Amino acid sequence: MRASLIQISVDDAESVVSRRSRVAGLVREQRGSDLVVLPELWPVGAFAYEQFETEAEPLDGPTFAELSGAARDAGVWLHGGSIVERAGDGRLYNTAMVISPAGELAATYRKIHRFGFDEGEAVLMSAGDSLTTVELPEQTLGLATCYDLRFPELFRGLVDSGATTLVVSAGWPERRRAHWTLLSRARAVEEQSYVLACGTAGTHAGVRQAGHSLVVDPWGEVVAEAGPGEEVLVADLDPAKVPDTREQFPALKDRVLGIRPSH
Repeated sequence: MRASLIQISVDDAESVVSRRSRVAGLVREQRGSDLVVLPELWPVGAFAYEQFETEAEPLDGPTFAELSGAARDAGVWLHGGSIVERAGDGRLYNTAMVISPAGELAATYRKIHRFGFDEGEAVLMSAGDSLTTVELPEQTLGLATCYDLRFPELFRGLVDSGATTLVVSAGWPERRRAHWTLLSRARAVEEQSYVLACGTAGTHAGVRQAGHSLVVDPWGEVVAEAGPGEEVLVADLDPAKVPDTREQFPALKDRVLGIRPSH
């Protein structure tokens, strides 16, 4: 399976409308790939909190319209990164969507762990409450978004749900880039799964982004890594490598559940 991670540069001077059109063009250029992945909140910027309310949109809004046509034209499965979703009750969510090669909405994931502690996303957005996996012809994707990467129990839940490739869409700041690489590799080793970690380049509301998107194999080895700027990172995944790794080193079978703290 060939995966293309599009590490988009988010420039505060570029309009959301212009960026949607430009990114759709980049997706169309990925014909020949099986899966294309975009970063978190690329239309507006993950740290552009003051724009969340004005740029919020429904799932069938302008971002989906652009990406649906691009996925169909390229003939790819498209993880469209995430958008600021305005739900029917008016609440906002950081919502990822997966689009099929036919241009149809195949799955959504509302980010469970919101970043910001007592401000920003943690205050402005509601939390999701469900894990999401997506069946592709050769892999089962498990979806996570940015800050989720720090919570291993979410990834274990995705593996228990059948995930073999973990897709992390992010807007990760440059000042914590070492954590981005470390945690992406750790999740791959723990879950004996591929990790596709796609972040942004550029600057979100003055916050410099880390770039350095990664493809990590089930042994924790970095298969491919982007640089700091806008880039399309392409890697070929071997669907047999996940079950082979889990058979050769069956650590997941040795899990002990229900451990309680001693008193």
